[in-house]
Amino acid sequence: MGNKLIKFLAILVLVPLVAIADVINIKQTAPEVYVVKKGDTLWDISTMYLDKPWLWPELWRNNVHINNPHLIYPGDELRLRYNEQGEPVLEVVREEPKAEIKLSPQGRMERKARAPIPALPWSVIQPYVENSHIMQDEEYGRLPRLLGNQNGSVRFASGDIVLSKANRRTPEHYNVIRKQNEIYDQYDNLLGIQIRHVADAQPLPSEVENQHLVEVQQANFEVKRGDKLLPAVSTEFESLELHPATRQRGQIVDSLEQHRLLGKYNVVVLDLGEREVKPGAVMGIYLQGPVIYDSENPKYDAENNFVQSAFDGADEVQQPALKVGELVVFKVFEKASYALITQSKQVIKQGAIVARP
Repeated sequence: MGNKLIKFLAILVLVPLVAIADVINIKQTAPEVYVVKKGDTLWDISTMYLDKPWLWPELWRNNVHINNPHLIYPGDELRLRYNEQGEPVLEVVREEPKAEIKLSPQGRMERKARAPIPALPWSVIQPYVENSHIMQDEEYGRLPRLLGNQNGSVRFASGDIVLSKANRRTPEHYNVIRKQNEIYDQYDNLLGIQIRHVADAQPLPSEVENQHLVEVQQANFEVKRGDKLLPAVSTEFESLELHPATRQRGQIVDSLEQHRLLGKYNVVVLDLGEREVKPGAVMGIYLQGPVIYDSENPKYDAENNFVQSAFDGADEVQQPALKVGELVVFKVFEKASYALITQSKQVIKQGAIVARP
């Protein structure tokens, strides 16, 4: 009898059939007392105490004084102790903040709310939260475009008046957007159109039917003829609540910085949409080596004679997928999502697997 092709399912390494409860292990280097500083992130502090930072809420499970462990403020004093069962618990000593007063646009004195530390470094993800988006091709195609102006210009700046076809409903404000890239999964299915927010625009009164004028405002980049108008929506970023992914599994399909070799603090695109993941999901990054054909002379499938080796009775062996890093999802769209690589043990490439951490 000929040898049978034996396939070892590497996904078993990623998603065990029986999920084992995570045990909280405190790092030996974890401080007994730590004062939160401006510039800290929740991820930084979590990794200071835990090898598995997504278990951060578990450290607070017996602390009745903390309603939301994801809301930590500069000046908070964190104290690590152990309860009667020997379980680690974090406590916080929080002083009443001094009132910060600011002057409102109407000239009134208002109390300024204190902001918690962010889950991820805001300076890294801010451009992608505020200026980058993935939308469906059909939706993008229906948007009105900038046509031109009285000067015959093809490029526009803040203050320029530009003609465009009108929407059925004219919003109060527009985002001027531009197509950057098409995002595909590993099977060449279109996940969406990546767009960049290049400027804002204000509709102006017009008596011409089906056409209207807009004034370009707050241009982040040069505005071009053909750029599209998207009704403006709020980009207010809500605080992320870290939680581990469970059965979700996907791939890194693109890099927003167009890097081929990826590492810590690179922003990537996943082929997981709003039905699969939520902002704050922590996922492990796994790399799987090439298929090996087991014979007298083992070969990788990329070698010249791999087809011949298979027919010569070689067993096909799939290598296990080994964990090489972690990422956190911070922005989710219909069929894709943005994530920040927070840890990497080696170089990561497009096509890497993402699954439970």
